[in-house]
Amino acid sequence: MTALVEGPSEVAVGPVSDLTPGEGRTYVVQNRQVAVFLLSDGTVRAMDAVCPHKGGPLADGQIDATGVMCPLHQYAFAFDTGACASEGVGAARTYAASVREGSVVVHV
Repeated sequence: MTALVEGPSEVAVGPVSDLTPGEGRTYVVQNRQVAVFLLSDGTVRAMDAVCPHKGGPLADGQIDATGVMCPLHQYAFAFDTGACASEGVGAARTYAASVREGSVVVHV
């Protein structure tokens, strides 16, 4: 799917109905791989799709209300800051995300 540019810093990546609550999906947003997660409360979160530790696919990780755990080495990253819970591992870049008229919008 090709992302549609909505403005200078907003990209609609697709319908929220394409996402499953409790899971993530990777989209290409302005030449970046961005993981978008649909939480059980219906909100969405977005961060870099590639784990800063060893390049694992964060969209495939287990999530809860606060963050995602990389499936390769179980490092956890916070949705709000991208910080890793383990010392010595860099943060993942986070992006504001929202649902607008049924579409997921990532703010880059």
